[in-house]
Amino acid sequence: MARFSVGARAAGAGSTLLPSGSLYSPAGSGGRLREVGVFNTTATAVAIKLARLTTAGTQGATLTEVEHDEVGPPPLMTAFNTHTAGPTIAGDLYQASLGAAIGAGVIWTFGDSGIVIPVAVTNGVGIVTATGTGQILDFYFVWDE
Repeated sequence: MARFSVGARAAGAGSTLLPSGSLYSPAGSGGRLREVGVFNTTATAVAIKLARLTTAGTQGATLTEVEHDEVGPPPLMTAFNTHTAGPTIAGDLYQASLGAAIGAGVIWTFGDSGIVIPVAVTNGVGIVTATGTGQILDFYFVWDE
């Protein structure tokens, strides 16, 4: 399997219905999520969660995914910035509170098998505000295909 990653600053604050960032499977293959990092860019605390997504909603701008091995295959999964219309949030995987400080963050790692993102362009994961008001976040995803 090849390893890929993408990182960005959210284009908007996100909400309990709008992911700040997301990663979706392509039509022909899925992937295994290995790590997610999320960091606060404001001095206001925020509760976040990593959730499964089962529809696309209206995804934000596409992000530039990169391969860790430059002579390997290109990435097939697609990452997006802040959604503008909500996807279906199908289940919460992880949750954390980010402190009221710029740079406060969390890094989630997923062990040997990772979190499987099944085949289909409507299947993905997203960083969503768990409760309260969303904040602008810095985030990254690392996955294998």
